Amino acid sequence: MQESPFKGKTGPQRIVNALLYSVDGLKAALRYEDAFRQEMWLSAALIPLALYLEHGAVQRVIMIGSVLLVLIVELLNSAVEAAVDRISFEHHHLIKRAKDMGSAAVLISLLNVCMAWGLILLGN
Repeated sequence: MQESPFKGKTGPQRIVNALLYSVDGLKAALRYEDAFRQEMWLSAALIPLALYLEHGAVQRVIMIGSVLLVLIVELLNSAVEAAVDRISFEHHHLIKRAKDMGSAAVLISLLNVCMAWGLILLGN
């Protein structure tokens, strides 16, 4: 199997490159993905709220972690969509399946936020 020609440095330079690529990915998501921007606004409201509410550390971690998971899943969904769109814009059942499954993953992560926050806020 042939290695990717885009594989780069090793050691500390690889860590720096990875960080810069990650920052580029976040910038692209903020610039081109409406859903990611909306979820960032949601995160900007919910994360400080989780820190403000008088709950234990474990509950706060669960609340914040569930919100961060939405961002992670949205980034992965957007990556799948961008890769699929790069291949073809034509309607194909496998392309639809890939995009629908990515969307379903985002939905499940959002339901996870509702469940986690609901159980913690209503459970006390």
